[in-house]
Amino acid sequence: MIDANSRRGRLNGWRLAGVLAASLTVAGCSSLSSWIPTIPVPSFDWFSSSKKPGPLPEFKATANPQVAWQVTVGKAARGFTPAVTRDAIYAATATGTLLRVDPASGQTVWRIEAAKRLSAGVGADATLVTVGTDKGDVLAFTPEGKPLWQAKVTSEVVGPPKVAEGIVVVWSGDGKVFGLSGADGKTKWVYQRTNPPLTVRNYGGGTVSRGGLFVGTAGGKLVALDLATGNVGWEGNVATPKGATELERIADVTSAPVVEQAQACAVAFQGRIACFEVVRGTLNWSRDLSSLEGLAIGARYIFLTDDRGAVHALDKATGASAWKQDKLAQRRPSGPQLVGEYLAVVDVEGYLHILDRNDGSLVGRIATDGTPATAQPATFGDNAIWQSTGGTLLSVGVR
Repeated sequence: MIDANSRRGRLNGWRLAGVLAASLTVAGCSSLSSWIPTIPVPSFDWFSSSKKPGPLPEFKATANPQVAWQVTVGKAARGFTPAVTRDAIYAATATGTLLRVDPASGQTVWRIEAAKRLSAGVGADATLVTVGTDKGDVLAFTPEGKPLWQAKVTSEVVGPPKVAEGIVVVWSGDGKVFGLSGADGKTKWVYQRTNPPLTVRNYGGGTVSRGGLFVGTAGGKLVALDLATGNVGWEGNVATPKGATELERIADVTSAPVVEQAQACAVAFQGRIACFEVVRGTLNWSRDLSSLEGLAIGARYIFLTDDRGAVHALDKATGASAWKQDKLAQRRPSGPQLVGEYLAVVDVEGYLHILDRNDGSLVGRIATDGTPATAQPATFGDNAIWQSTGGTLLSVGVR
C-alpha cells in the first residue's frame, strides 16, 4: 500500500492543486457541468525517490534482440501510438504529420500533413486510416493517404480511434464513446456513462472481438458493447473506488482490455485485474494489482507491469501468480508485449528488455534512441513495434 505522505508528495508531482481547485469551481457552475477534470497518465517517477532511473540489471544473455528497422517520425507524447495492420504501419505526431511504413522493410510509403494539430495516435484497418484532434475533429484518409472525410465529436479525441467492421470508434475527453460510419463519418451511436469527479486520462481505447467492443471506463468498469449499434451487452466491475479523497478513489481502467475465446480481461489503476466470461460477463477471477499500462496474453499466462514497475505473469485460468520480475522497477518499464517466444518491455531510457515467459528471468537487452515508448508496444509477426517520445518508430525482433 502507498501511505498518505507519499500520496501528498505525488500531488505536487502531478501539479494537481489547480486541477482540484478547478473541479471544485466547476461543481458550482452549471454551464460547465459536463466538463470532467482529468489527470495526464503519470509516469513511474511517482515510485522512485529520484527521477534518475536505476542501474541496468545484470543478466545472462541467451536471447539476441536486433533492430529490424527504425524510421524518424517526429517527437511524440503519450497517446501517439502506431496502428499496425496486415500490410502497413501508420504513425502520427502532434504537429500533424501522418505516415505509412512498410512493416517488412521499414520503408516510408508516404508521408503527409493533416493540416491540423493532432491529439492522439492512429486508428486503421485495411480500408481506412483515422486520427483525431484536441478540437474534436476526426479525420479519415484512404490507405493511400488521400483525405476521405472529416467528422466532429463533442470534445478532444483522447486516444487512437479504433477502426473495425465499417465502424470508427472514437473516445472523447468528456467521457463519451462514439461509433462513426467508416463510409462518411456520420454518427451511428454514442455511449456515455457518468464519470467520477476526477479521472486519469485514458489513452488505451478498446478492443474489438467478434462484433463486440470491449471498453474500460473511469470508475473501474469493463463494458461490452455491440460494435454495430453501441448497445450494452454487459458490464463488469474491475475495481471499486474507495478512499477518503477523490484522488484515493480514482480506480480507472486506462489501458485496452485483452480478449480471447473464453474471457475478456482488464486492469485498473488503484484497483485490480479481473477476467470475465466473454459472452455473459460473469466474473471468472480477479487479483488485487494496480496498473496504468496494458495487458498481454499468451498460451498460459496474462502479463502486466504494475504501478511500481514490477512485471507479473498470472495463470490466465485462475489468476494465480506464476512469477514476478522486479529488477526493472527502477527503470520504469512499459506495459509488456509478446515478442516471438519471449516477453518484452521498454524502459524509460529506451532499452528493450527481453524476459523469459516461463520464469520472468532477464535474457536479453538492446538500446534504442534513449527515450521511452509512448505506450505498450504492439506487434507485427514476431517483432515489437513502438513509437518513442524521441520521435522514432521501431521494429525489434529476437533471435
